[in-house]
Amino acid sequence: MLDIKFIRENPEVVKENIKKKFQEEKLPLVDQVIALDAENRKTIQEAQDLRTARNAKSKQVGVLMGQSKKDPSKLAEAEALKAEVKADADRLAFLENRETELAEEIRKIMLVIPNIIDPSVPIGPDDSCNVEVQRFGEPVTPDFEIPYHTQIMESFDGIDMDAAGRVSGNGFYYLMGDIARLHEAVLAYARDFMINKGFTFCVPPFMIHGNVVEGVMSQTEMDAMMYKIEGEDLYLIGTSEHSMIGKFIDQIIPEDKLPQTLTSYSPCFRKEKGAHGIEERGVYRIHQFEKQEMVVVCKPEDSMQWYEQMWRYSVELFRSLDIPVRQLECCSGDLADLKVKSCDIEAWSPRQQKYFEVCSCSNLGDAQARRLKMRVKGEKGTYLPHTLNNTVVAPPRMLIAFLENNLQADGSVKIPAPLRPYMGGKEVLTPKA
Repeated sequence: MLDIKFIRENPEVVKENIKKKFQEEKLPLVDQVIALDAENRKTIQEAQDLRTARNAKSKQVGVLMGQSKKDPSKLAEAEALKAEVKADADRLAFLENRETELAEEIRKIMLVIPNIIDPSVPIGPDDSCNVEVQRFGEPVTPDFEIPYHTQIMESFDGIDMDAAGRVSGNGFYYLMGDIARLHEAVLAYARDFMINKGFTFCVPPFMIHGNVVEGVMSQTEMDAMMYKIEGEDLYLIGTSEHSMIGKFIDQIIPEDKLPQTLTSYSPCFRKEKGAHGIEERGVYRIHQFEKQEMVVVCKPEDSMQWYEQMWRYSVELFRSLDIPVRQLECCSGDLADLKVKSCDIEAWSPRQQKYFEVCSCSNLGDAQARRLKMRVKGEKGTYLPHTLNNTVVAPPRMLIAFLENNLQADGSVKIPAPLRPYMGGKEVLTPKA
Protein backbone atom coordinates (compact mmCIF):
# COMPACT_ATOMS: atom_id res chain seq x y z
CA MET A 1 0.00 0.00 0.00
CA LEU A 2 1.31 3.40 -0.98
CA ASP A 3 1.48 6.50 1.20
CA ILE A 4 -1.52 8.75 0.44
CA LYS A 5 0.81 11.75 0.53
CA PHE A 6 2.91 10.16 -2.24
CA ILE A 7 -0.21 9.67 -4.39
CA ARG A 8 -1.36 13.21 -3.70
CA GLU A 9 2.00 14.66 -4.76
CA ASN A 10 2.80 12.21 -7.59
CA PRO A 11 -0.48 11.20 -9.30
CA GLU A 12 1.09 10.82 -12.75
CA VAL A 13 3.85 8.57 -11.39
CA VAL A 14 1.21 6.34 -9.80
CA LYS A 15 -0.85 6.25 -13.00
CA GLU A 16 2.20 5.40 -15.12
CA ASN A 17 3.03 2.57 -12.72
CA ILE A 18 -0.51 1.21 -13.09
CA LYS A 19 -0.08 1.25 -16.87
CA LYS A 20 3.22 -0.62 -16.57
CA LYS A 21 1.37 -3.31 -14.64
CA PHE A 22 -1.32 -3.47 -17.36
CA GLN A 23 -4.12 -2.62 -14.92
CA GLU A 24 -5.69 0.30 -16.78
CA GLU A 25 -9.04 -0.36 -15.12
CA LYS A 26 -7.49 1.00 -11.90
CA LEU A 27 -6.48 4.37 -13.37
CA PRO A 28 -9.69 6.19 -12.23
CA LEU A 29 -8.94 5.11 -8.65
CA VAL A 30 -6.05 7.58 -8.44
CA ASP A 31 -8.25 10.64 -9.01
CA GLN A 32 -10.99 9.16 -6.82
CA VAL A 33 -8.71 8.64 -3.84
CA ILE A 34 -7.14 12.10 -4.25
CA ALA A 35 -10.64 13.68 -4.21
CA LEU A 36 -11.66 11.63 -1.17
CA ASP A 37 -8.43 12.57 0.58
CA ALA A 38 -9.05 16.27 -0.08
CA GLU A 39 -12.57 15.98 1.34
CA ASN A 40 -11.26 14.06 4.33
CA ARG A 41 -8.59 16.64 5.14
CA LYS A 42 -11.19 19.41 4.80
CA THR A 43 -13.55 17.49 7.09
CA ILE A 44 -10.84 16.94 9.67
CA GLN A 45 -9.92 20.63 9.67
CA GLU A 46 -13.54 21.76 10.02
CA ALA A 47 -14.04 19.32 12.88
CA GLN A 48 -10.93 20.61 14.63
CA ASP A 49 -12.07 24.23 14.19
CA LEU A 50 -15.48 23.32 15.62
CA ARG A 51 -13.92 21.67 18.68
CA THR A 52 -11.85 24.79 19.33
CA ALA A 53 -14.87 27.08 18.89
CA ARG A 54 -17.08 24.82 21.03
CA ASN A 55 -14.60 24.85 23.88
CA ALA A 56 -14.34 28.64 23.74
CA LYS A 57 -18.13 29.06 23.64
CA SER A 58 -18.63 26.61 26.52
CA LYS A 59 -16.25 28.63 28.66
CA GLN A 60 -18.05 31.82 27.65
CA VAL A 61 -21.42 30.29 28.63
CA GLY A 62 -20.00 29.63 32.08
CA VAL A 63 -18.86 33.22 32.40
CA LEU A 64 -22.24 34.59 31.26
CA MET A 65 -24.15 32.33 33.63
CA GLY A 66 -22.03 33.69 36.48
CA GLN A 67 -22.66 37.27 35.37
CA SER A 68 -26.43 36.67 35.04
CA LYS A 69 -26.77 36.61 38.82
CA LYS A 70 -26.05 40.31 38.86
CA ASP A 71 -27.23 41.12 35.32
CA PRO A 72 -30.29 39.07 34.22
CA SER A 73 -29.81 40.24 30.60
CA LYS A 74 -26.74 37.99 30.43
CA LEU A 75 -28.97 34.92 30.84
CA ALA A 76 -30.55 35.34 27.41
CA GLU A 77 -27.11 35.78 25.88
CA ALA A 78 -25.92 32.60 27.61
CA GLU A 79 -28.93 30.62 26.35
CA ALA A 80 -28.32 31.81 22.79
CA LEU A 81 -24.70 30.71 23.07
CA LYS A 82 -25.81 27.32 24.46
CA ALA A 83 -27.91 26.84 21.33
CA GLU A 84 -24.86 27.56 19.19
CA VAL A 85 -22.84 25.01 21.19
CA LYS A 86 -25.59 22.42 20.62
CA ALA A 87 -25.63 23.15 16.89
CA ASP A 88 -21.85 22.87 16.79
CA ALA A 89 -22.03 19.53 18.61
CA ASP A 90 -24.53 18.18 16.09
CA ARG A 91 -22.36 19.33 13.19
CA LEU A 92 -19.27 17.84 14.85
CA ALA A 93 -21.00 14.47 15.27
CA PHE A 94 -21.82 14.50 11.54
CA LEU A 95 -18.24 15.41 10.63
CA GLU A 96 -16.74 12.71 12.86
CA ASN A 97 -19.00 10.11 11.27
CA ARG A 98 -18.04 11.38 7.83
CA GLU A 99 -14.33 11.15 8.75
CA THR A 100 -14.81 7.47 9.54
CA GLU A 101 -16.65 6.84 6.28
CA LEU A 102 -14.04 8.67 4.21
CA ALA A 103 -11.14 6.90 5.93
CA GLU A 104 -12.70 3.52 5.09
CA GLU A 105 -13.38 4.50 1.46
CA ILE A 106 -9.80 5.74 1.10
CA ARG A 107 -8.36 2.56 2.64
CA LYS A 108 -10.38 0.30 0.33
CA ILE A 109 -8.99 2.08 -2.72
CA MET A 110 -5.46 2.26 -1.33
CA LEU A 111 -5.46 -1.51 -0.84
CA VAL A 112 -5.89 -2.11 -4.58
CA ILE A 113 -3.57 0.55 -6.02
CA PRO A 114 -0.36 -1.39 -6.82
CA ASN A 115 3.01 -0.68 -5.25
CA ILE A 116 5.60 1.23 -7.30
CA ILE A 117 7.78 -1.31 -9.09
CA ASP A 118 11.55 -1.05 -9.20
CA PRO A 119 12.96 0.56 -12.39
CA SER A 120 14.87 -2.65 -13.14
CA VAL A 121 11.68 -4.72 -13.51
CA PRO A 122 11.09 -5.83 -17.14
CA ILE A 123 7.78 -4.58 -18.58
CA GLY A 124 5.28 -7.14 -19.82
CA PRO A 125 1.65 -8.17 -19.33
CA ASP A 126 2.11 -11.71 -17.98
CA ASP A 127 4.60 -14.45 -17.12
CA SER A 128 5.33 -15.10 -20.79
CA CYS A 129 7.40 -11.89 -20.61
CA ASN A 130 9.53 -12.99 -17.65
CA VAL A 131 13.23 -12.79 -18.45
CA GLU A 132 15.89 -15.43 -17.86
CA VAL A 133 18.85 -13.75 -16.18
CA GLN A 134 21.33 -16.56 -15.62
CA ARG A 135 21.76 -20.31 -15.23
CA PHE A 136 23.55 -22.29 -12.58
CA GLY A 137 24.67 -25.83 -13.40
CA GLU A 138 24.51 -27.63 -16.72
CA PRO A 139 21.08 -29.04 -17.63
CA VAL A 140 21.56 -32.75 -18.31
CA THR A 141 19.32 -35.07 -20.28
CA PRO A 142 20.11 -38.71 -19.51
CA ASP A 143 20.12 -41.37 -22.22
CA PHE A 144 17.30 -43.28 -20.51
CA GLU A 145 13.62 -42.47 -20.15
CA ILE A 146 12.57 -40.60 -17.00
CA PRO A 147 9.10 -41.60 -15.75
CA TYR A 148 6.50 -39.13 -14.47
CA HIS A 149 7.34 -38.14 -10.90
CA THR A 150 4.48 -40.10 -9.31
CA GLN A 151 5.67 -43.21 -11.16
CA ILE A 152 9.14 -42.75 -9.69
CA MET A 153 7.61 -42.42 -6.22
CA GLU A 154 5.39 -45.46 -6.80
CA SER A 155 8.46 -47.56 -7.65
CA PHE A 156 9.54 -47.00 -4.02
CA ASP A 157 6.01 -47.63 -2.66
CA GLY A 158 6.33 -44.01 -1.66
CA ILE A 159 3.00 -42.43 -2.62
CA ASP A 160 -0.70 -43.26 -2.47
CA MET A 161 -2.91 -40.68 -4.14
CA ASP A 162 -5.89 -43.00 -4.50
CA ALA A 163 -6.21 -43.39 -0.72
CA ALA A 164 -5.76 -39.63 -0.29
CA GLY A 165 -8.54 -39.07 -2.81
CA ARG A 166 -10.88 -41.29 -0.79
CA VAL A 167 -9.96 -39.53 2.45
CA SER A 168 -9.61 -35.89 1.34
CA GLY A 169 -10.35 -35.57 -2.39
CA ASN A 170 -8.18 -34.35 -5.24
CA GLY A 171 -5.05 -32.35 -4.47
CA PHE A 172 -3.89 -34.45 -1.52
CA TYR A 173 -1.45 -37.36 -1.10
CA TYR A 174 0.07 -39.89 1.24
CA LEU A 175 3.88 -40.06 1.20
CA MET A 176 5.42 -43.21 2.66
CA GLY A 177 8.67 -45.02 3.30
CA ASP A 178 11.83 -43.70 1.71
CA ILE A 179 9.96 -40.96 -0.17
CA ALA A 180 8.38 -39.65 3.04
CA ARG A 181 11.79 -39.79 4.70
CA LEU A 182 13.34 -37.93 1.76
CA HIS A 183 10.62 -35.30 2.05
CA GLU A 184 11.47 -34.66 5.70
CA ALA A 185 15.22 -34.88 5.03
CA VAL A 186 15.00 -32.06 2.48
CA LEU A 187 13.10 -29.87 4.96
CA ALA A 188 15.57 -30.61 7.77
CA TYR A 189 18.55 -29.91 5.50
CA ALA A 190 16.97 -26.63 4.35
CA ARG A 191 16.31 -25.63 7.97
CA ASP A 192 19.93 -26.23 9.00
CA PHE A 193 21.20 -24.60 5.78
CA MET A 194 19.45 -21.36 6.72
CA ILE A 195 20.44 -21.57 10.40
CA ASN A 196 24.05 -21.82 9.24
CA LYS A 197 23.47 -18.62 7.24
CA GLY A 198 22.62 -16.84 10.49
CA PHE A 199 18.82 -17.01 10.27
CA THR A 200 16.71 -17.71 13.37
CA PHE A 201 14.56 -20.82 13.10
CA CYS A 202 10.87 -20.38 13.85
CA VAL A 203 7.69 -22.46 13.83
CA PRO A 204 4.84 -19.92 13.47
CA PRO A 205 1.05 -20.15 13.94
CA PHE A 206 -0.63 -21.94 11.05
CA MET A 207 -3.77 -19.78 11.26
CA ILE A 208 -3.98 -15.99 11.22
CA HIS A 209 -6.62 -13.27 11.69
CA GLY A 210 -8.22 -11.47 8.78
CA ASN A 211 -6.44 -8.17 9.49
CA VAL A 212 -3.09 -9.96 9.14
CA VAL A 213 -4.21 -11.51 5.83
CA GLU A 214 -5.16 -8.03 4.60
CA GLY A 215 -1.79 -6.74 5.77
CA VAL A 216 0.39 -9.25 3.96
CA MET A 217 -1.36 -9.83 0.61
CA SER A 218 -3.75 -8.37 -1.93
CA GLN A 219 -7.46 -9.18 -2.07
CA THR A 220 -6.95 -11.00 -5.39
CA GLU A 221 -4.30 -13.27 -3.86
CA MET A 222 -6.45 -13.90 -0.79
CA ASP A 223 -9.49 -14.96 -2.83
CA ALA A 224 -7.39 -17.30 -4.97
CA MET A 225 -5.42 -18.87 -2.12
CA MET A 226 -6.81 -18.70 1.40
CA TYR A 227 -9.05 -21.16 3.21
CA LYS A 228 -11.22 -19.50 5.88
CA ILE A 229 -12.25 -21.24 9.09
CA GLU A 230 -16.04 -21.14 9.13
CA GLY A 231 -17.52 -19.01 11.88
CA GLU A 232 -14.17 -17.64 13.06
CA ASP A 233 -11.85 -14.79 12.17
CA LEU A 234 -9.11 -17.24 11.18
CA TYR A 235 -7.51 -18.27 7.89
CA LEU A 236 -5.19 -21.20 7.16
CA ILE A 237 -1.86 -19.82 5.97
CA GLY A 238 -0.82 -20.29 2.35
CA THR A 239 2.83 -19.79 3.32
CA SER A 240 4.58 -19.11 6.62
CA GLU A 241 5.56 -15.67 5.32
CA HIS A 242 2.01 -14.60 6.23
CA SER A 243 2.33 -15.31 9.93
CA MET A 244 6.04 -14.44 10.05
CA ILE A 245 5.50 -10.89 8.77
CA GLY A 246 2.29 -10.73 10.78
CA LYS A 247 4.42 -11.28 13.90
CA PHE A 248 5.33 -7.59 13.75
CA ILE A 249 1.81 -6.15 13.39
CA ASP A 250 1.39 -2.91 15.38
CA GLN A 251 4.95 -3.23 16.68
CA ILE A 252 7.75 -0.68 16.99
CA ILE A 253 11.08 -2.41 16.32
CA PRO A 254 14.25 -0.85 17.78
CA GLU A 255 16.60 -0.01 14.92
CA ASP A 256 19.43 -1.93 16.55
CA LYS A 257 17.32 -5.10 16.22
CA LEU A 258 17.44 -4.90 12.42
CA PRO A 259 17.73 -6.85 10.28
CA GLN A 260 15.32 -9.49 11.48
CA THR A 261 16.36 -12.66 9.61
CA LEU A 262 14.00 -15.57 10.17
CA THR A 263 13.59 -19.00 8.60
CA SER A 264 10.31 -20.76 9.29
CA TYR A 265 8.76 -24.17 8.82
CA SER A 266 5.04 -24.63 8.25
CA PRO A 267 2.42 -26.62 6.41
CA CYS A 268 0.75 -24.53 3.71
CA PHE A 269 -2.85 -24.67 2.51
CA ARG A 270 -4.00 -23.32 -0.86
CA LYS A 271 -7.19 -23.45 -2.89
CA GLU A 272 -5.23 -23.62 -6.18
CA LYS A 273 -8.27 -22.64 -8.25
CA GLY A 274 -8.44 -23.35 -11.96
CA ALA A 275 -7.73 -26.22 -14.32
CA HIS A 276 -4.16 -27.35 -14.78
CA GLY A 277 -2.38 -29.39 -17.43
CA ILE A 278 -0.82 -32.82 -17.12
CA GLU A 279 2.49 -31.41 -15.88
CA GLU A 280 0.68 -29.90 -12.90
CA ARG A 281 -1.01 -33.13 -11.81
CA GLY A 282 0.55 -35.54 -9.37
CA VAL A 283 2.06 -33.58 -6.48
CA TYR A 284 3.00 -30.47 -8.46
CA ARG A 285 -0.02 -28.32 -7.60
CA ILE A 286 -1.78 -29.41 -4.45
CA HIS A 287 -3.93 -28.11 -1.60
CA GLN A 288 -1.53 -29.01 1.20
CA PHE A 289 2.25 -29.06 1.33
CA GLU A 290 5.15 -28.22 3.66
CA LYS A 291 7.68 -25.49 3.24
CA GLN A 292 10.81 -23.88 4.64
CA GLU A 293 10.70 -20.11 4.15
CA MET A 294 13.08 -17.20 4.71
CA VAL A 295 11.89 -13.74 5.79
CA VAL A 296 13.84 -10.51 6.27
CA VAL A 297 12.73 -7.23 7.88
CA CYS A 298 15.38 -4.56 7.29
CA LYS A 299 16.22 -0.91 6.78
CA PRO A 300 14.96 0.46 3.44
CA GLU A 301 18.49 1.14 2.18
CA ASP A 302 19.45 -2.52 2.75
CA SER A 303 16.50 -4.25 1.08
CA MET A 304 17.93 -4.66 -2.43
CA GLN A 305 21.13 -6.10 -1.04
CA TRP A 306 19.08 -8.62 0.95
CA TYR A 307 17.01 -9.41 -2.14
CA GLU A 308 20.14 -10.37 -4.07
CA GLN A 309 21.47 -12.43 -1.17
CA MET A 310 18.23 -14.31 -0.57
CA TRP A 311 17.70 -15.68 -4.06
CA ARG A 312 21.36 -16.68 -4.17
CA TYR A 313 20.81 -18.78 -1.04
CA SER A 314 18.19 -20.74 -3.00
CA VAL A 315 20.61 -21.29 -5.85
CA GLU A 316 23.32 -22.47 -3.47
CA LEU A 317 21.01 -24.95 -1.77
CA PHE A 318 19.69 -26.49 -4.99
CA ARG A 319 23.15 -26.76 -6.51
CA SER A 320 24.35 -28.56 -3.36
CA LEU A 321 21.80 -31.25 -4.24
CA ASP A 322 22.98 -31.53 -7.86
CA ILE A 323 19.94 -29.74 -9.29
CA PRO A 324 20.58 -27.24 -12.15
CA VAL A 325 18.59 -24.02 -11.75
CA ARG A 326 18.07 -20.66 -13.39
CA GLN A 327 17.01 -17.23 -12.18
CA LEU A 328 13.98 -15.75 -13.92
CA GLU A 329 13.17 -12.05 -13.47
CA CYS A 330 9.41 -11.50 -13.10
CA CYS A 331 7.93 -8.86 -15.40
CA SER A 332 5.64 -6.03 -14.28
CA GLY A 333 2.38 -7.79 -15.15
CA ASP A 334 3.42 -10.92 -13.26
CA LEU A 335 4.13 -9.06 -10.01
CA ALA A 336 1.54 -9.18 -7.24
CA ASP A 337 0.35 -5.69 -6.30
CA LEU A 338 2.44 -5.42 -3.13
CA LYS A 339 5.72 -6.40 -4.78
CA VAL A 340 8.48 -4.00 -5.81
CA LYS A 341 10.63 -6.66 -7.46
CA SER A 342 10.50 -10.45 -7.69
CA CYS A 343 12.30 -13.36 -9.30
CA ASP A 344 11.71 -17.09 -9.53
CA ILE A 345 14.30 -19.78 -9.14
CA GLU A 346 13.41 -22.57 -11.54
CA ALA A 347 14.77 -26.11 -11.44
CA TRP A 348 15.66 -28.17 -14.51
CA SER A 349 13.29 -31.02 -15.35
CA PRO A 350 15.13 -33.62 -17.46
CA ARG A 351 11.82 -35.34 -18.23
CA GLN A 352 10.07 -32.21 -19.49
CA GLN A 353 13.24 -30.71 -21.00
CA LYS A 354 12.46 -27.38 -19.39
CA TYR A 355 12.70 -25.45 -16.13
CA PHE A 356 9.87 -25.09 -13.59
CA GLU A 357 9.40 -22.85 -10.56
CA VAL A 358 10.63 -24.08 -7.17
CA CYS A 359 11.34 -20.79 -5.32
CA SER A 360 10.02 -17.25 -5.45
CA CYS A 361 11.96 -14.31 -3.98
CA SER A 362 10.22 -10.96 -3.44
CA ASN A 363 11.00 -7.48 -2.17
CA LEU A 364 7.79 -5.78 -1.00
CA GLY A 365 9.31 -2.46 0.00
CA ASP A 366 7.33 -0.85 2.83
CA ALA A 367 3.90 -2.04 1.58
CA GLN A 368 3.36 -4.76 4.18
CA ALA A 369 4.84 -2.60 6.93
CA ARG A 370 2.40 0.23 6.14
CA ARG A 371 -0.60 -2.12 6.07
CA LEU A 372 0.42 -3.83 9.33
CA LYS A 373 1.51 -0.59 11.03
CA MET A 374 5.02 -1.89 11.60
CA ARG A 375 7.54 0.79 12.51
CA VAL A 376 11.21 1.10 13.33
CA LYS A 377 12.44 3.49 16.02
CA GLY A 378 15.79 5.01 15.10
CA GLU A 379 17.91 7.93 16.18
CA LYS A 380 16.13 10.26 13.74
CA GLY A 381 12.60 9.11 14.56
CA THR A 382 10.33 6.31 13.38
CA TYR A 383 10.09 4.93 9.85
CA LEU A 384 8.69 1.95 7.95
CA PRO A 385 10.97 -1.07 7.41
CA HIS A 386 11.14 -3.10 4.21
CA THR A 387 10.05 -6.74 4.13
CA LEU A 388 11.30 -9.56 1.91
CA ASN A 389 10.54 -13.26 1.58
CA ASN A 390 11.87 -16.24 -0.35
CA THR A 391 11.21 -19.95 -0.54
CA VAL A 392 14.00 -22.11 0.82
CA VAL A 393 12.40 -25.38 -0.29
CA ALA A 394 8.81 -26.46 -0.81
CA PRO A 395 8.49 -30.21 -1.08
CA PRO A 396 6.90 -32.18 -2.55
CA ARG A 397 7.35 -29.96 -5.64
CA MET A 398 11.03 -29.77 -4.85
CA LEU A 399 11.06 -33.60 -4.75
CA ILE A 400 10.10 -33.66 -8.42
CA ALA A 401 13.28 -31.80 -9.31
CA PHE A 402 15.33 -33.88 -6.89
CA LEU A 403 14.08 -37.26 -8.10
CA GLU A 404 14.37 -36.43 -11.80
CA ASN A 405 17.90 -35.00 -11.50
CA ASN A 406 19.21 -37.76 -9.25
CA LEU A 407 17.48 -40.72 -10.93
CA GLN A 408 19.80 -43.39 -12.33
CA ALA A 409 19.28 -45.82 -15.21
CA ASP A 410 18.43 -48.75 -12.93
CA GLY A 411 15.64 -46.78 -11.25
CA SER A 412 17.62 -46.01 -8.10
CA VAL A 413 18.06 -42.46 -6.79
CA LYS A 414 21.43 -41.22 -5.59
CA ILE A 415 21.57 -39.16 -2.42
CA PRO A 416 23.99 -36.18 -2.57
CA ALA A 417 26.46 -35.97 0.31
CA PRO A 418 24.82 -33.01 2.16
CA LEU A 419 21.55 -34.93 2.45
CA ARG A 420 22.96 -38.27 3.64
CA PRO A 421 23.10 -37.40 7.37
CA TYR A 422 19.33 -36.79 7.20
CA MET A 423 18.78 -40.12 5.41
CA GLY A 424 20.54 -42.34 7.91
CA GLY A 425 23.76 -42.33 5.87
CA LYS A 426 22.14 -43.79 2.75
CA GLU A 427 23.96 -43.01 -0.48
CA VAL A 428 21.29 -44.43 -2.78
CA LEU A 429 17.61 -45.35 -2.65
CA THR A 430 16.69 -48.65 -4.30
CA PRO A 431 13.23 -49.10 -5.81
CA LYS A 432 10.88 -51.80 -4.53
CA ALA A 433 9.65 -52.58 -8.04
